[in-house]
Amino acid sequence: MKLWFKSGAPWVWMTAGAVSISLLSVIGLLLLIASRGLSFFWPSDIHQFEIANSSGETSVIIGEVYESEQVPTQRLITSGIEFDKEQGEFVERYLIKTGNREYVELDFQWVLGPEIVKETRPSGIAVFERSKNGNFYGFVDSVIVDGKTIRENKEDALFAAIDRAVDLNDQALDLQNDEIGAINYQLEKLRLKERKLELEDELTDAALRDLENQRQALRDEYKVYEKELFAFRDEARRDSVIVKDMRGELVTLPIFYVLDVSFPNDMNFFEKVIQYGKQLGKFVSDDPREANTEGGVFPAIFGTVFMVLLMAVIVTPFGVVAAIYLHEYAGNNAVTKVIRISVINLAGVPSIVYGVFGLGFFVYMLGGSLDQLFYPEALPGPTFGTPGVIWSALTLAILTLPVVIVSTEEGLSRIPGSLRQGSLALGATKAETIWRIIIPMASPAIMTGLILAVARAAGEVAPLMLVGVVKMAPTLPIDGNFPYVHLDRKFMHLGFHIYDVGFQSPNVEAARPLVYATSFLLVTVIITLNITAIGIRNHLREKYKSLEH
Repeated sequence: MKLWFKSGAPWVWMTAGAVSISLLSVIGLLLLIASRGLSFFWPSDIHQFEIANSSGETSVIIGEVYESEQVPTQRLITSGIEFDKEQGEFVERYLIKTGNREYVELDFQWVLGPEIVKETRPSGIAVFERSKNGNFYGFVDSVIVDGKTIRENKEDALFAAIDRAVDLNDQALDLQNDEIGAINYQLEKLRLKERKLELEDELTDAALRDLENQRQALRDEYKVYEKELFAFRDEARRDSVIVKDMRGELVTLPIFYVLDVSFPNDMNFFEKVIQYGKQLGKFVSDDPREANTEGGVFPAIFGTVFMVLLMAVIVTPFGVVAAIYLHEYAGNNAVTKVIRISVINLAGVPSIVYGVFGLGFFVYMLGGSLDQLFYPEALPGPTFGTPGVIWSALTLAILTLPVVIVSTEEGLSRIPGSLRQGSLALGATKAETIWRIIIPMASPAIMTGLILAVARAAGEVAPLMLVGVVKMAPTLPIDGNFPYVHLDRKFMHLGFHIYDVGFQSPNVEAARPLVYATSFLLVTVIITLNITAIGIRNHLREKYKSLEH
């Protein structure tokens, strides 16, 4: 036994066991998040419950069973609930999503098992996904198309009417965001131009007439697009559907607000798979709605990737230059040691401190100065003197700078000194040696630092709350208006979206599955960015491998 301990084998097994447990924990956590999040998009069966309360009155509830749990009977009795029959130690209760927010107080209800008189899954129950007020559940009675009531082949007519309305709404939205948005953008530019000429005492009558002529031309163009926009909306409002809800009453739903309809109880497995993929695709590609508890997360995905890439472009050259100076040029003296200690200590500073620094230095000082120098016509409204994507990228660049510096310097230290001496002996200058020999060989280490920086920056939320991220960004940082990339705009982020949906949502039960789904999506985005960087690193490692020999 002593020889076994002295051989070091126990420590090898202990290390391997620790790594295995850590790996299993990470995989288990990812599987939990994925199962909770991705299962949300599966088209669940719709249940119809006949409920009898303690006074003997019955009612009907239609909805999806979200979850069930065992509740101690004594706790329910203590809370004032009475049972007609004696119950066991535990009573099962169900959380049912009923939707139909216009006619119920809450779209989630807890129903006790003993209260259920009858449970069925009748065919023909439709689930209407709407642009506001959430889902609506009920039986399709008839479809009104262009004033005509259709009762035969009503499902085909309903699908056709919804496709038509969705297409018209998409055209109206594109017109509003692109053509009309561009006109509003140009009108704002003209206003700022007039204000600038006024501040410079160059606002002559001729210049004023020219600006007014441009405004009038834009207004005339706006009226044409506005008329076309109203025509799209009027056409989309043409049709409606009559649905019998769980109260047994007929309700008219404008198809203008309906995004999709499905009949989960009538679907087979393959149809459910197709519907599942459709819902998952919409979650990734659509904009959020209903206080971020409905719709998709595309702006958050775009904002996260754009901000991380911008941060990588900023932090990489600064980190590499700093590491080259410390390793290749700076002497081994007290000042250099202090700098290295400071760099290491910066890696341990809480991220919220970087956010406060970014807000004070980048936003208020640097951004405010830029506004006074280059955008005085926009004041007192800030242009760069307000949180935006550029300040978020710079803040996270400073946050991740120590990681890039340390990783790059370690890569530089592994390069043999004989390569430097050989290059200098052949007549190359020190700058040429660093540029042509040292940096290419250290590029895998640089990419390693960038991978670590991206992994940390993509998951940070606290500093971004101060320097640029918002709950809902009306426009993306990139659009069709010159200069096309707008670094002063605020943006959405997956990490902040998780915080907002999970802790600031007015509908906690509806938001809970989206927290898991968005978390899994954020992990997927980080893994994708890391895999891309790892692929580039491996390519560089193979490319410059011959220089090591």
